Amino acid sequence: MNFQNLGSKPTRHGFGQGLLTLGERHSNVVAIGADVTGSVMTSVFKEKFPDRFFSVGVAEQNATTVATGLALSGKIPFFSSYGAFAALRNADQIRISMCYNEANVKIGGSHSGVTVGPDGATHQVLEDIAFLRALPHLMLVAPCDYEETRKATILVGETFGPAYIRFGRDNQTMFTTENTPFALGKMPVFREGTDIALIACGVMVWEALLAAEELHKRHGISARVLNGAWIKPIDEEAIVSAARDCGAIVTAEEHQVHGGLGSAVAEVVVKNHPVPMEFVGMPDRFGESGEPRELLEHFGLTWHSIYASALTAIARRDKQYSDAIRKVKDISRFSE
Repeated sequence: MNFQNLGSKPTRHGFGQGLLTLGERHSNVVAIGADVTGSVMTSVFKEKFPDRFFSVGVAEQNATTVATGLALSGKIPFFSSYGAFAALRNADQIRISMCYNEANVKIGGSHSGVTVGPDGATHQVLEDIAFLRALPHLMLVAPCDYEETRKATILVGETFGPAYIRFGRDNQTMFTTENTPFALGKMPVFREGTDIALIACGVMVWEALLAAEELHKRHGISARVLNGAWIKPIDEEAIVSAARDCGAIVTAEEHQVHGGLGSAVAEVVVKNHPVPMEFVGMPDRFGESGEPRELLEHFGLTWHSIYASALTAIARRDKQYSDAIRKVKDISRFSE
């Protein structure tokens, strides 16, 4: 696939448009607001379907409990707030009320990662994937741009079961289209390659494509880029194929390096086909205030880090290969 920069738009707008489409298709879709409806774009649904929108005020835990009750009564409820509150403040309610009951609740976790910007560390949720992917029954998706967020919202709305959609506040590069492949639990290849596999989610998918292009231009390295939007269910087949074909993997995410996409990929790799891996993500620290792009660069969440990590992983793989050849030669010599 060939991708190009199609402009920029916040992924939260894709969530709003997807929710509106669902409301038009299904009369049992409802939305719940928690005092930030404009920020997370549930306001679009509210304006079109005011009788199917319920505001609970600044009470995220109550919102999830109310959503569970609505789901168990046959509705398809969507609740959205900042990810820091929708996921982590809500931990008990998501775990027990929502997932334990396998309730058909959909949560939109907006303002994820450091691209929240000036709001600072308290609002820059970087630990949500680690918590959420451990919950039984929960679908977890972190789309890469506006169009994919719109598709993801519609898909989880029309798929039964608890789900969490992770998206951001700031403008993000748009590069997928209506025709770009997107299916539940699939990790599509956005760029073919055989020397290194780059697996990314969210804003880091575009950065991975930029890194792949630089690797090719500067070193002739063929980098495969996979869109890891679906963190749960995860596409084990695509990951194992990438490990076997490329022999080394780099993961990239706007999330802590511990417990996120990288950890999920590593669990698959170590069980099926171990290869050298490098991880690009938040280096075990909290964020801070700043402009979104400045923060991505400050914390090494850009194509530069993916590029450098790819070279490191390839060097580790080749050294491992060289060591293996040397050991075989040593064994042969001693057996003579």
